[in-house]
Amino acid sequence: MTRRSLREHTFLLLFQRDFYSIEEMEGQIKLYLSLEDQEKLAKEDKEEIRVRAEQAAGKTELLDERINAVAEGWKAGRMGKVELTILRLALFEILFDDTVPQGVAINEAVELAKKFGGDDSPAFVNGILGKLAVQQEG
Repeated sequence: MTRRSLREHTFLLLFQRDFYSIEEMEGQIKLYLSLEDQEKLAKEDKEEIRVRAEQAAGKTELLDERINAVAEGWKAGRMGKVELTILRLALFEILFDDTVPQGVAINEAVELAKKFGGDDSPAFVNGILGKLAVQQEG
């Protein structure tokens, strides 16, 4: 399975995070991975998706703090759920996944925004992540 596909599945799981309690997420992850389309996934891929989703979900508060610090006039609570989830996933990769270069995380986030967000989503996601990248380097 490609990294892009793994990222997309992780995004879809994380997207549910704002609609279910943390206690319900384990069941939601199991349900998602048992769906017919996901049945075709290799056991190792399912495990990687589950682990990445759980790790990123466990860092939601920290990720939101970092996003809020650079999102002028757009605190996490006001952002669209799609854009916020994409930002959380990309920032998680930037901060905690040494296998994903920062530029790749940003580019992949923009691609997710094109696929799942509205017309303005790619520019919004790119802008916030660009500010986070500058902050990270500084």
